Amino acid sequence: MSFPQSQPKTIRFYYNQVRAAFKLIYFILIILSYLITALFFNLTTRQPIQRRYKLVQNANFYAKFMLKAFNVELICKENIPENENSLVIGNHMGFIDIVCLQALRGSVFITSLEMKHTPGLGQITDLAGCAYVNRKNRMNIHEELKGVTEVLKEGFRVVLYPESVASDGERVLPFKKTLLMSAGLAHKPIRPFVFNFRKVNGGPVYFWHRDAVCWYGNQSFFPAIWRSLQLDSVTCEVEFLPLVHPKVEDDRTKVAQHLHAIVSEKFEPFYPTMNEVPKAQESNILSHSV
Repeated sequence: MSFPQSQPKTIRFYYNQVRAAFKLIYFILIILSYLITALFFNLTTRQPIQRRYKLVQNANFYAKFMLKAFNVELICKENIPENENSLVIGNHMGFIDIVCLQALRGSVFITSLEMKHTPGLGQITDLAGCAYVNRKNRMNIHEELKGVTEVLKEGFRVVLYPESVASDGERVLPFKKTLLMSAGLAHKPIRPFVFNFRKVNGGPVYFWHRDAVCWYGNQSFFPAIWRSLQLDSVTCEVEFLPLVHPKVEDDRTKVAQHLHAIVSEKFEPFYPTMNEVPKAQESNILSHSV
């Protein structure tokens, strides 16, 4: 519930701060519960593949509660089968799209070694069954490609963000091509998706909402979380697109460009005047409302 807009701005500000604090407490309780159950599975399951499966399912379970902490309404178009063993790829704007994807279908996420070594976030990703790549040093890229391929061959659905980093939402960044070929090497399909923000606080998405819903660049994690918690609500949409079946002999540059094109076509970017009503139209609306 949002505070009535007729109230003074100072009162609304403090109301939002108090509400965000309660949402933060709920968020922390979910994280603690997630870590406890994941640690139990991690310690009691000796077989690596079975252990990862339990960790992924646990992450899928708690991701649904995480959406409630941020009051996210999730719209899914063309959801994929529960047992689909594919390489899932699409655009990336921060932690909200990760939670949305994990809530829809439990998957192994590919993330960076830098994330693994970040206190707090490293433990969260480790206990979600994530696999890691070194985004800063590409000397070992072929071993990392082999690692992603093995996870696919083991039967897991794997989520890879080929942009490599989260974007600011103004466009879909170019796709890195090498790890995309893990699907062809594992003889598995690629499932593209596109992620869009559809509403913020029950209304249109404006450009100035961007830093409250996206986590990109050099922003620290917890300030980004706090900005998101101060929102009344967020409506997100994940649309899964038709399968792409790459082959080992395919030109990886062309595969990457094709995937980038079909994701970009469905993506609605942030731009300074988005959803603003032109002055002429605004006057017309006001005249009809009198």
